[in-house]
Amino acid sequence: MKLLVLEDNERLSHLIAEAMEQKHYHVDLFADGKRALDAIDNGYDCYILDINVPGMDGLSLLKEIRSMDTTTPAIIISANVELDTIQDAYCKGCDEYLKKPFYMYELELKIEKLCKPKDTILKLPSGFSYHLEHELLLDMHQAEVKLAKKEILLLTLFAKNLDKTITFERIEQYVWEGELTTTENIRALVKRLRKKLPEDTINNQGGVGYRLNYEH
Repeated sequence: MKLLVLEDNERLSHLIAEAMEQKHYHVDLFADGKRALDAIDNGYDCYILDINVPGMDGLSLLKEIRSMDTTTPAIIISANVELDTIQDAYCKGCDEYLKKPFYMYELELKIEKLCKPKDTILKLPSGFSYHLEHELLLDMHQAEVKLAKKEILLLTLFAKNLDKTITFERIEQYVWEGELTTTENIRALVKRLRKKLPEDTINNQGGVGYRLNYEH
């Protein structure tokens, strides 16, 4: 799981990074909101945002994030306990508001609750399954199907957005991790992944993107 942390208190930001990396999460730290804004195309699974930071405040950054991405969870961490600020944070799209000071365990629990997939094993057609925690695709005989890095990222993106159409823009953002690519490259990646999955597992959605077919 990949986290973006916006926090200008260097001691706290490194404590957060240390705690999350012990859980094998990848953490990118930012002390400046504008620098964090430049990085949001890198494909994150969770945003942890302080409010009062240099460059761009956390709530303005959250507004920018929500204009492009309405689904990735966002947790506000702030010493500001004014009701108007808390209400504004939820109106702008935060999922949790954690008041400073907090126990690191509290933040860990909120990340576990909001950001980790609820089902770690996804059942696919024809007896295939995808194990999110280990990024492992198994066929009907429980044999591993080898996946390249971008194929893993794409399948993980589908698994985290079940019953949703994944647009070309969202695939570029998450799978290419902020690097520019083309629609042709995305289609070629989908074609390669389709060859490793049962027929009709990945369906076209009217030229907008793709949707995953799975067993409910």
